[in-house]
Amino acid sequence: MFRDLIPKSSLNLVKYSGGQLIERLGADIIANVVLSILKGSNIRSLTEGLTQRRILLMNASLFITYLKGLRSYEDFTNQLNGIISAELVDNKKLKLTPNEKQYMYWFLGLTLKSIDNVARGKDNISEYLSELDSNLKIISKDIEKLYGPLEMQIQQNNSKASMNWPSLLRCMLAIGSQTLTIRGSEKSMYGKLFEKFVLGSVLTLLGAEYIDKDDASKDRMVFWLSWRDDRRESDATLLIRPGYGISFDIGFIGKGNPEIVMDKLTRFESHMERGGRRNIMSTIVLIDTLADGSRASEIAYGMGGHVVQMSGTYWVHELVKIIKEEQPYFEHPLLNMTPQESLAWLDNEMPKIDLEKFLSVAEFDKL
Repeated sequence: MFRDLIPKSSLNLVKYSGGQLIERLGADIIANVVLSILKGSNIRSLTEGLTQRRILLMNASLFITYLKGLRSYEDFTNQLNGIISAELVDNKKLKLTPNEKQYMYWFLGLTLKSIDNVARGKDNISEYLSELDSNLKIISKDIEKLYGPLEMQIQQNNSKASMNWPSLLRCMLAIGSQTLTIRGSEKSMYGKLFEKFVLGSVLTLLGAEYIDKDDASKDRMVFWLSWRDDRRESDATLLIRPGYGISFDIGFIGKGNPEIVMDKLTRFESHMERGGRRNIMSTIVLIDTLADGSRASEIAYGMGGHVVQMSGTYWVHELVKIIKEEQPYFEHPLLNMTPQESLAWLDNEMPKIDLEKFLSVAEFDKL
């Protein structure tokens, strides 16, 4: 069966949770990434190497699977749609895992999203495959006219396989779908994962205690993550003292435009009821980078909020000063340090934070 050609080790890389990512990378590596973000580094550049590794490992796995198919089936390229459909769509008794299904859809040029957006659902797969075959035949002929005939002999270990334009293009289409899936998955997972870690870490560094949002027994220098109700939502909520708090929103947005920032600022209410007490709330938006010439910061200030760019090397130091401005009674060691001294302080304090405690608030297993 075709499913038996898929390298088992690669199926573990098709999809995994944030918790599993921590186990594979190690807590020290994750902590170092968080520390780098607190000192102004770009999360995309920090995680791009990890994404590239996963993509290339999966691309290689898919290519090897294709070579196995060429050696295992007669006229594999032309029969591929039928081979995949027989196991993926037609065989109801075959219990494929979600990762096996995703892997096999790639060979049809489909991601899970494009099943609905392109094929218009699994019930229309046969119509899609008919058009796919027709399109590939036309495209193969056009490419041969442009670049001439192609014949390749590939040896992998002691096995050989032949490829021409039709088989190569079919394999490239599958690899393209696979890469698109992984890129989207990695962006979502790393974004949600590190939003929690950065917020949890910086608020802990501010001296606040991480608590359950339903614990109304504490209302001084405490925070919780991902709190929502019908009227407002915030990525984090910090209560500095009884009656006063700050709603935080974070977004790793490059060159964010004012509309995005304004949407975040106007999302929150100026008051929050909790434990029978009315709390005055201000808003701080953490964003990676604002576009050159953006007036978002001054507009936000006029609305009673603040925008902090995480691309700044000393943004944590800036954040502490903003909170002091909002709440004169707030005290913190960084207030007595220079921006340069704040970096050494972060280096010393960050290893003391247990990042795993922030995992419970994120639905990483659904990523």
